[in-house]
Amino acid sequence: MDLQQGIAAVRPLCEDSRAQAAQRFSDIAMPLGSLGLLQDAVAQIAAIRRTPRPSIAKRAVVMFCADNGVVAQGVTQCGQEVTATVTENMGRGQSAVCLMARHIGMDSFPVDIGVARDVYGERILHRKIRYGTADMTKEAAMTRAEAVRAVETGIELAQWCAAQGYDLLCGGEMGIGNTTTSAAVTAVLTGADVETVTGRGAGLSSEGLERKVHAIQTALALHRPDPSDPLDVLHKVGGLDIAGLAGLYLGAAACGLPVVLDGVISCTAALVAVRLCPEVRGYLLAGHRSEEPAGALLLRELELQPFITAGMRLGEGTGAVAAVSLLDLVFAAYDGMPRFDEVGIEAYQPLV
Repeated sequence: MDLQQGIAAVRPLCEDSRAQAAQRFSDIAMPLGSLGLLQDAVAQIAAIRRTPRPSIAKRAVVMFCADNGVVAQGVTQCGQEVTATVTENMGRGQSAVCLMARHIGMDSFPVDIGVARDVYGERILHRKIRYGTADMTKEAAMTRAEAVRAVETGIELAQWCAAQGYDLLCGGEMGIGNTTTSAAVTAVLTGADVETVTGRGAGLSSEGLERKVHAIQTALALHRPDPSDPLDVLHKVGGLDIAGLAGLYLGAAACGLPVVLDGVISCTAALVAVRLCPEVRGYLLAGHRSEEPAGALLLRELELQPFITAGMRLGEGTGAVAAVSLLDLVFAAYDGMPRFDEVGIEAYQPLV
């Protein structure tokens, strides 16, 4: 499925299934609306899966790993060699997201979409577009054709997951320098000031933060990416991980699968996907609100409310996986609780 086919395949949600799920929550023996955003999420998943009794039993987190040439500008605390090390750690199932996912019965798939060297591990999916992006302060991060290939790689992986019978997907990433690229993409797509959307990432000093802001401003002035063209933005100042995630979210929507978003990089990619195909928004669930400055802004732009506000900023997909564990709990109540009429309690009535 190429990009245009993916966009064309996204359908509106089934509102009848959503209504039936909402009615089920009204019928089971608990106060109306008492599980808040979590029960709204179950109803949304019902609408996505087109059944009032959906399952999220089989789920996966797909982590896109890629390097970013802008690290040459001193915008990170560590070198880009860390990307390859963590990717291979993911390949052994030993990174934070892999361990968290395993604990809740979720599969994890690291994807080399653009690590700067070859990486090894039998669990790693090899989809390398190029060996890291270029330094966006000097030239475009990648070609437009490479950006399209990266998005279509994400779509292909969503299709592969759907064919394997997965009920729900999470997106994750690993890439030193990707809070710089995500801030650049966010600034262009939202019109926000660079200073407003740029944070310290993995612990930058104040001097490092100044370099990071300057690097983004330099890249935007050099390339003048078009905010009405998400692919133009991706190829000029984006990252291969962001592009792959955007494709995963678009592909999941095309395949009728719900996706749980992670933090700021994940939400940047989601905004790209929504700008490519507005119908994708209905397939997105916000796992948590990132501590990065752009986190809250992106959620407002996407019109999403997060389940978790816990000061998380690890990335990899960890916030999304944590949110799925909450969904497991609310599904336990949704699927297992008796109705008011079955326990002899008078049903709650809406307040007027």
